[in-house]
Formats: sequence, structure tokens, C-alpha cells
Amino acid sequence: MTSTADGVGNVGAEQRHLSVAVADPGAWATAMSNLGIVPMSLTGQQLVSDSICIQGFDPNIGIITPLNPMMAGISLVPPPPAPLELPVIKEIIHCKSCTLFPQNPNLPPPSTRERPPGCKTVFVGGLPENASEEVIREVFDQCGEIVAIRKSKKNFCHIRFSEEFMVDKAIYLSGYRIRIGSSTDKKDSGRIHVDFAQARDDLYEWECKQRLLAREERHRRKIQEDRLRPPSPPPIMHYSEHEATILSEGLKDDNKFSDATAVLFTWIDRGEVNRRTANQFYSMIQSANSHVRRLMNEKAQHEEELEQAKELFKNALLAILTQFEQIAAVFTAASRQKAWDHFSKAQRKNIDIWRKQCEELRNAHSEEIMGIRREEEMDMSDDDSEENPSKRFRTDDLAVAALKEENDSLRWQLDAYRNEVELLKKEHGKSYRNEEDHTQEQQLNFLQQTMQSMQQQLLSLQEELKSKELELEQAQDEHRCLEAEVLTLREKLLNNMDCLEGADTERSDKAVNGCADILYHQHDKNHELFIRGPLRSEKEALLLGIISTFLHVHPFGANIEYLWSYIQRLDTKISARELERLMLRLPNMFKQEFSGVGATLEKRWKFCGFEYLNSA
Repeated sequence: MTSTADGVGNVGAEQRHLSVAVADPGAWATAMSNLGIVPMSLTGQQLVSDSICIQGFDPNIGIITPLNPMMAGISLVPPPPAPLELPVIKEIIHCKSCTLFPQNPNLPPPSTRERPPGCKTVFVGGLPENASEEVIREVFDQCGEIVAIRKSKKNFCHIRFSEEFMVDKAIYLSGYRIRIGSSTDKKDSGRIHVDFAQARDDLYEWECKQRLLAREERHRRKIQEDRLRPPSPPPIMHYSEHEATILSEGLKDDNKFSDATAVLFTWIDRGEVNRRTANQFYSMIQSANSHVRRLMNEKAQHEEELEQAKELFKNALLAILTQFEQIAAVFTAASRQKAWDHFSKAQRKNIDIWRKQCEELRNAHSEEIMGIRREEEMDMSDDDSEENPSKRFRTDDLAVAALKEENDSLRWQLDAYRNEVELLKKEHGKSYRNEEDHTQEQQLNFLQQTMQSMQQQLLSLQEELKSKELELEQAQDEHRCLEAEVLTLREKLLNNMDCLEGADTERSDKAVNGCADILYHQHDKNHELFIRGPLRSEKEALLLGIISTFLHVHPFGANIEYLWSYIQRLDTKISARELERLMLRLPNMFKQEFSGVGATLEKRWKFCGFEYLNSA
């Protein structure tokens, strides 16, 4: 008869053997009531297949039916789940001295306790009274290698296996009824119950294994951290006279200077400096300080190289722009009628596209060059703010010269545009109205717009040039006056010092203050000679109204810095020097008053327009 094992429990269902069919409950009851059933001769079968068994289990020992791999605790890949209504069918197991009969499949499976960690020992209860250790070993030796059997007199025992998976095979036998031989005596039969057992040896081995795994994990993490950790810096040797001598030589060498300074810093931070070693450390610090000049020279050299690179870049851009101008001239010559009429329509279209692209690139390069010039002018203005007045006059001359050059270049460009416009007008009068005429009209409009913008720019530059020239003349006159005043003041001070020798300090202070007052009065008179004049622009009229309003609400006057800080909120480009020049040109509206003596001397401006009107 072929066995009908289910798909969950029977792993070796491909093998054919003889057994009693227990799917029918009536047949199972008959077999259980008649314990004198003749055992069937079966071939040896292993609990699970050879691919799942662990090494050390001999499949030729004993006859045990296949193990159900879906039981709790077995680390096997589960097959597809079976329908829940089908019970697990176990088969009769025949041994040499005993027979194992499965329980009724309709009954619930035997319960087990929670599996302890690292469990290798099982509890076997319900053994027959006449069951010997040899019978127990014969039954459970099929599950795996047995290490020890501890049998009790109360029909139970503890079996310890060599591996954990063997316990799962032993649990499979729970619920079987065992009968020794063919005897029907009650002492030769019993229902066995197999369950997990708590053993100190199993727990100790499991803890040792866990500690071993933890040590391996810590070792692996340590190796990983050591591999990722950056290398530690080399240790710094301790201070000694010999090491200090070597360090002094290293401080003098440019290649070893960085390492030597690190060692010197570590020694000072450790507290190696004392009265005995102070001179040695002072000499080393002095050696370190001697490298400052070298570093500044290197910085200056690098800055010079940077300026040279900027100059090369600027020259290269200028060369590129020159070539763009030449290419644009070629396109302009090709667009004239004497050459334009000989091209086809497609060729004219391509030439027009190329010309537009060339003009766009030329304009972009021109803007880049103008940006470089603006940066250079800003740098020059920053440098001028730190220089003395005599150098400022020189930079003003340079600025005026640069403006003149730019003005001339713009004039030349304007003349060139005018010539092109005139040529286009002549050609436009001769040609007939067609598509080419339309494009020429667009070019003419574009050139007219550019010419207007260039004229406006030229006018603004001319005004700016005039204003700069006036400012330069005023500054030169002021500079001459200041030089004359300095000479007169020096002579008066020398005369006063000769006359007031031996006098007290109060009289000398009065004399100096009197000379200072004379100097300021002379300075004001000289200013009145060349600064008075009418307003030049609408901007000056607006500034005049704002200054008058501000000083009118300050009846006691205000210094020029206070007034400039207020007006700067409205116009950030205005300077205190321009405000002072504007007020000096209008003495009938604004007047200066001096308060204090010596270092506390302060110059305040007041609005006197109403007084002048009343007097007039």
C-alpha cells in the first residue's frame, strides 16, 4: 500500500514503503485496540531529506518516518501552506525492540513550552515502566547524536543532543504511544510527551557562543574604525638643548619652517619656558619673526604676478575686440550695394545673421573690458583715499586725462557712425524698395539710435570733464593758498616764540590761538576771492534748498560732518568737500563761526539769508 503523507509533513514522500493507512479513524481505532498487530517490514527512512540533514546524522540507522518541517524551531524553508482543515497525518514507526503509534489526527497537537535559548536538551515523559535506557536510545538515536541520557524512576528522562536542530526532530515524536515488543502489559506501553528542557549546560554554552560572537563583532568594528581613522600626527619630542639647537637650524630653513614652528608652539604650550631656557626660546621666536619679511616679499611677488596676468588678459581681450571690429568692418563692406547686389538671397540672409552674431559678441567683449576698467578705477579711487593731498592732485590729472582720451575715442566712433549713416542714406536714395531696402532701414534706425545715445553720452562726459577741470583748478588754488598760509604761520610762530620766552604758558597759548584765528581769517578771505559764483546746475539748487532747510532748524549752527551725514541719506554720491565748496560760494546765505580754542576749535555753519535780505 502506498503511503499518503501530506505536503506539509512528508519531505521524503517520493520513497515508497509499506505502512498501515491511518487516514480512516475506524482503521486507526482497530489498530490501536488490537495491539497484537504484526509489524510491517519497512525499509530505513530518514526524518528529513539528505539535503537538509546536518553532517553527523546517519540515514541508515533506524526506521523513522519523515519529519514535519513546519514545526516551531526548525530553521527550514517552509513549503507552500496546506489547507487548515486537513490534519497532519503521522505514520507508525517500527524499531527493533518497540513500536511507535501516532495519536488520533483529529485531536489537537501536544503543547510545548517556550524554547530556551541554545536548547539542546529535551524532556521525555510518559515512558513505559519497563522502558530501559537502551530502548530510549534506540528511539531517539534517530534524531541525532545523543550526548547524555538522565533517566528517572518516575517514567521520565532528559536527553541532551549534540546540536540544537536535533531537538526539533525529537519534538516531532511527542504524542506517540510506545509499545515495547509485542507485549500487551500496561507496564510495557505508554504515551510519550517530548518538550523543551532548561539545562544549565545548554545556557552556559549558548552564553559562551554569544560572547564569542560579540567579541568577533567588536573586533570587526575596531578593525573598521582603525581603517577609517585618520593617521595620528607624529609625536613631539621633549625639550632639550640638543633638540633646541636642531630646531633653531630648522627655523632658519624655509622648507622645514612649518614643522619647526609646530614643535616650537608645542614646547611653549607645554610650559617649557623658564628662566633658564628663556634666552633660547627668545632666539627661536626671533628666528620665526625673521620670516615675516620673506612672506611679505612672496605676497608682493604673487600680487605682481596676478597683476601681470590681469594685464595679459586685458591685452588679449583688446586683441580679440580689435579682430571683432575688423570682422564687423568686413560685414559692413559686404553689406554695401556694390557688393550686396551680387549675392543671392540665401547668401544675404547668412551674411546678415553672421553680422548680427558678430555685433553681439563684440558688444559683450566691450562690456567686459569696460567692467575691467571700472574695477581698475575703483581700485585707484580706494588707493587715492589713503594718499596725501599732493598725490590726489596727480590722480585727478590722470582721471582728467583718461576722460579726455575716452571723450576723443567716443568722438571718433560718433564720426564713424555718421559716415556710415551718410553712406546708407546715399545708397538708400539710389536703391529701390524691396526686402533689402527694408533691412537697410532697420540698420539705419539702429545706427541713428546708437548715434543719439553716443551724443548723450558725449554731452554727459563733456559736462563731467568741465566739472572735473573746475574742481582741479579750485583744488590747485586752494593748495597754493594753504602753502602761503603755512609759510606765514611758521614765520609768525617763530617771532612769537622769540618774543614770549620766559612768559607763562597761558600767554603762549593765547598767542598761538590768535595766530590760528588770523590763519583761519586769511584762509576765509582767500576762499572768498575765487569761490564766489553763481549756481551751475539744477542739482546745486536742490542741494542749496536742502542745506538751507537743515540749517534753518539748527539756529546754533552745525558742523560740516553733521550736515554731510544728513544729506548722504538722500544722495550717497555727494561728498562733504562739495558741500563746503557750495556754501563757500554763497557767503550771503551761509557763514562760518569758530568756537573753542586750541584742540577744541570747531567750525560751525549757519544760515544767514534772512539777515542779508533785511540789510539789503
